[in-house]
Amino acid sequence: MPRLLHPSAAYVADTLIARGHHGVIVSRPVAHDATEVAAALGVDAGSVVAARVFLLDDEPVLLLVSGARVVDVAATGERLEGTLVPASDDVTAEVTGQPVDAVAPLGHPTNLPTYLDEALAGYAELWASAGHPETVFRTTFPELLRVTAGLAVDMGAAASAQ
Repeated sequence: MPRLLHPSAAYVADTLIARGHHGVIVSRPVAHDATEVAAALGVDAGSVVAARVFLLDDEPVLLLVSGARVVDVAATGERLEGTLVPASDDVTAEVTGQPVDAVAPLGHPTNLPTYLDEALAGYAELWASAGHPETVFRTTFPELLRVTAGLAVDMGAAASAQ
């Protein structure tokens, strides 16, 4: 018998379809970081999209970052013309409606201003969480820009310690 999608992942799939994406959600083993996700999928960690909530001058924003990099908070804050700080787990859960360790780029109760790390453009295909720790979906940089109504930003990201 086929497994049903978790309601969070089903909502992400519905949102993807409504925005013109194929909406296919893939199940995978639970992973704790981009390196583990990449290993489970057999892809480069850089092609895994890490969705992180930050506060830009106290307003929540979503940063979509290559799994092989970390955000240079000071430089990215300057580029976004404000002060950028990581959001707490409570704020992340509240504004996304998704588990903190599985935030999807979309499918949140409100549309968060979304910024994509320009480093993601270097990968032919990207993999992002589908709103549940055991799910992902495949996309491309241009498609992710479109479905999130996001803006590409040089996040001045340094190599990740993952």
